[in-house]
Amino acid sequence: MTGSFFTLYFINFPPPFYNLSLAIEKINIEYFLELSKHYTVIDVRSPAEYKHAHIPGAYSLPLFSDEERAIVGTAYKQESREKAIKHGLDFFGPKMKAIVEEVERISDLRLQNADLNSNKSEIENLKSKIVLLYCWRGGMRSGAVSWLLDVYGFKVHTLIGGYKKFRARVLDTFKLPFDLKIIGGYTGAGKTEVIKELEKAGEHVIDLEDIANHKGSAFGNIGMPAQPTQEMFENVLSIRLRTLRYESNSSPNSNPQLIIDHSPIWLEDESQRIGLINIPTDLWQTMRRSPLYFMDIPFEERLKHIVEEYGCFDKEKMIDAILRIKERLGGLEAKKTIEFLNEDNTIESFRILLKYYDKWYTKGLHNRENIISLLQIVKCSSVTPENAKKLVQQPVYHEKP
Repeated sequence: MTGSFFTLYFINFPPPFYNLSLAIEKINIEYFLELSKHYTVIDVRSPAEYKHAHIPGAYSLPLFSDEERAIVGTAYKQESREKAIKHGLDFFGPKMKAIVEEVERISDLRLQNADLNSNKSEIENLKSKIVLLYCWRGGMRSGAVSWLLDVYGFKVHTLIGGYKKFRARVLDTFKLPFDLKIIGGYTGAGKTEVIKELEKAGEHVIDLEDIANHKGSAFGNIGMPAQPTQEMFENVLSIRLRTLRYESNSSPNSNPQLIIDHSPIWLEDESQRIGLINIPTDLWQTMRRSPLYFMDIPFEERLKHIVEEYGCFDKEKMIDAILRIKERLGGLEAKKTIEFLNEDNTIESFRILLKYYDKWYTKGLHNRENIISLLQIVKCSSVTPENAKKLVQQPVYHEKP
């Protein structure tokens, strides 16, 4: 009954009774993402679409459930556009009050979680009834919810082209000519710790393994949360890359004016695959053409470091990881590695693994084109975050490790 009433209301009182174009502003992707730094972003696509990937920081408020979306889509393809819209209105009507209340709840929650040190303008932004909305293509789903929220009293901005437009921007990001500096070194060199230290020192850095929730080896998923989807990894990575490359000097009330930041970005040397995730090919090729700063650290120092890092992990998970690389490691070496582990002789077990990874890293290192001109050796006596200071000194000599 509620759905039928809403259908009649929507049909009998469309614009110009209510002038949608004056109240709801459709904005381009750059302005949308600039405003997203200050205001609540709502994704009105289905739960499955959101779970697969979304604009980082967006809240899920689906107009349709996965089942309802399937019904509307089937009606659109097999019957007519008008029939699909009527199905959608029947689903939408009973949810109107709940949608408004959920947006209010999200807005209140953001205000409650605001940093006590937030400045006055940030608090005022959170208090304002401004929301950003998007659906897949910037069509009827975002149009319907934006209409409802605007009637209630929110100031609504919708994304022209929707999430599809955002994804096009994501993929274009990886083709940009970033100035990269790659941190290299054999396994156990403490590259991740150095990345964090460089960030503390004010350098531009991106921790690929942090975004991927994986440490990059056969053992990289142990002790880590589940990996994101490939698409979500790309979404987060693109936002971070563009944030470091471009500075905005605009206010939330105006379109962004972007200034290119030419500072280099430090990344850890990775194979293209990190667990189940692939570094986008365009970006990975840029990484392979970029200067490589190889931290040359004694084997025993690196062995000590990985024993400290991985020695406390679940033995069965470690053995499972060893079995996954058994073919490349060699049957005898894999057997010895597992035997040492079962005997709690972690040092000798990891010694075999470290030699294995050193061999494969060297092979990958020298598969780079122009490796001699790209490679810069950084001599380090131990594994420590302090090695970051040596990297920024940018040594100028070249050697083969």
